[in-house]
Amino acid sequence: MSNANTPRRTAVYLLDQVLGEGRLLAECYAAGALEKLAPEERARAQRLAVETLRSLERADRVLKKYLKKAPPLTVMNVLRLGTVELCAGGAAHGVVNDLVALVSGHRRHGQLKGMVNAVLRKVAAEGAVEWAKLRVPRLPNWLRKPLAQAWGAETMLAIEAAHLTGAPLDITGKPQADLTALGGERLPTGSIRLATAGQVSALPGYSAGDWWVQDAAAALPARILDVQPGERVLDLCAAPGGKTMQMAAAGANVTAVDASASRAARLQENLARTGLSADLIVGDALQQTGQYDAVLLDAPCSATGTIRRHPDLPHAKDGSEFGALIELQAQMLAHAWSLVKPGGRLMFCTCSLLPDEGECQVEDALEMFPDMAADRAALAVPGVEADWITEEGGLRLRPDYWSDRGGMDGFYMALLRKSG
Repeated sequence: MSNANTPRRTAVYLLDQVLGEGRLLAECYAAGALEKLAPEERARAQRLAVETLRSLERADRVLKKYLKKAPPLTVMNVLRLGTVELCAGGAAHGVVNDLVALVSGHRRHGQLKGMVNAVLRKVAAEGAVEWAKLRVPRLPNWLRKPLAQAWGAETMLAIEAAHLTGAPLDITGKPQADLTALGGERLPTGSIRLATAGQVSALPGYSAGDWWVQDAAAALPARILDVQPGERVLDLCAAPGGKTMQMAAAGANVTAVDASASRAARLQENLARTGLSADLIVGDALQQTGQYDAVLLDAPCSATGTIRRHPDLPHAKDGSEFGALIELQAQMLAHAWSLVKPGGRLMFCTCSLLPDEGECQVEDALEMFPDMAADRAALAVPGVEADWITEEGGLRLRPDYWSDRGGMDGFYMALLRKSG
């Protein structure tokens, strides 16, 4: 491809990585995929890649009409990106010319520039009408099947509609911080929601450390755990630190553990910016020892609850690692339980939509540990609706909840008390 790094060129590279190599966007960012772009162009490259992944099924359906056979993946991704831009009202001249130039400079696929030009011009002329008739994109079958089984076909469609809408920006403030300058909507659970955020670090109160970004669903586990000043608290799998900061801001003595040094460094940066403190350990959650008043375990999981924010996930993964994750969660839950003092409590949570990673884990744990009880009463915090509370005494959140407000991440959480 042409050597000049542009947001579109970078977006095509990101699509190649996700759809060709099975890599997550976060891995690509961590490996420096955006580094050669000017800061103001990085957000655009990310947005183009994310929007294309979100509408991939629609783009492919529009393109099918104009392609006799599928071109090589990079060229297909150029066409997909162009189709999503054009059908969203992008200026045909700029989009088509830029993408044709991009293919024309490609050392292997340069000869396909004429085809790209012809197809994108047809999409520019007719695509938008076709696009408007297409259904909400569906999740790939490997994920759609178990989710539809768990929640039913109608709910599945509502979840997919939430995925297509994407996610607004939610913010958790320090207890005394005045966040009125942000001009957001205060959600029933206390988070602040901004419909359009722009550059996060330029928002009022960011550099002062008054708040941090945290989905409204992700803010609930620490709210429900309700740590008290002076309590000894352990936060397992803590990075990037939203829950650590919530508990530190409540006055608890927090020990935060994460296996990844780079993620722990991000947590340290967040603590420094907000002026909050916690003891940080880079290490394995299963190796931790000691006795704590409260433990919060946000266990590694399929992250299927975060697809409205991370549409790369269903395309980069195939579900093959889920079995190992489910086993690891059970091990971690059992180990975390051993770190809870008699009379103490454990918050177990996962950002997953699969009952195997939530409801089933807690059902199994309740059977295994005679000194464990699910505390339903603790779930009655502001904004939590009674029908979100599950049979075994946990809380199930889904992307289609609050659909009139922009939804929320899929999450499961349960507060487990140890008899004293």
